[in-house]
Amino acid sequence: MVSISPDEPVRAAVTLGGRQLSYLDFGGPGPVLFALHGHFGEARTFAGLARALAPEWRVIALDQRGHGRSDRPADFTREGYVQDAAGVLSRLRLGPVTVLGHSLGGVNAYQLAARHPYLVDSLIVEDIGAEVAGDLSFCLSWPHRAPTRTALVERLGEAAPYLVDAIREHADGWGLAFRPGDMVASQQELNGVHWIDWLASACPALLVRGTRSGVLSAEHARDMAARRPDTRLAELVTGHTVHESDPAGFAAIVRSFLLHSR
Repeated sequence: MVSISPDEPVRAAVTLGGRQLSYLDFGGPGPVLFALHGHFGEARTFAGLARALAPEWRVIALDQRGHGRSDRPADFTREGYVQDAAGVLSRLRLGPVTVLGHSLGGVNAYQLAARHPYLVDSLIVEDIGAEVAGDLSFCLSWPHRAPTRTALVERLGEAAPYLVDAIREHADGWGLAFRPGDMVASQQELNGVHWIDWLASACPALLVRGTRSGVLSAEHARDMAARRPDTRLAELVTGHTVHESDPAGFAAIVRSFLLHSR
């Protein structure tokens, strides 16, 4: 049993198919909540949630393929992301667990529940739909390297506050933890109609939407909740990144769901 403080998570990794997948274990005696971030993100985005849920819940958050400290893969297919998540849970001998996913991670979460139901006993999906049509090509203009952290932040402009966790010092200067071209390819693989996967699992589910989100509309969110049994819809006055925009409100909604879904 891991009993470390959520303020000092353990960084570890699992090797699957020759690639390392890095994760943060925030510790605690409670049941596991397995968290999957969105594009441009990494495990550290869930540090605040881990603190808010401790000690009742032990958050384990994955740096998904090509993000954070995890290795870059040959592709960013749907099957690849889902197999990574299933492989990490299996290697750590975890499951069934609650799986939470934001955006990209949300689709990965409900596809994991659909294809590996023995690993998932409840599902939390943050601001992503069963039909996805996004475009991340704007990130191709972001700098590859800059001589200093300050120079990189200046060149990232308005995007910089959303990329703080991904800024790294590399051997050849300061840059991001991911390749923008990979993010574009990943989004293209994510786009599509995923109703079959959304409706395939039977575990309790919470769908969280930001009312100012440009990704998940109110109508689509209501349709998702209505068509899938045992699914609760919750909304907060935020944009797409609900867990960062209203961390206290998000944690309260998640805590309530976890309390009543077990």
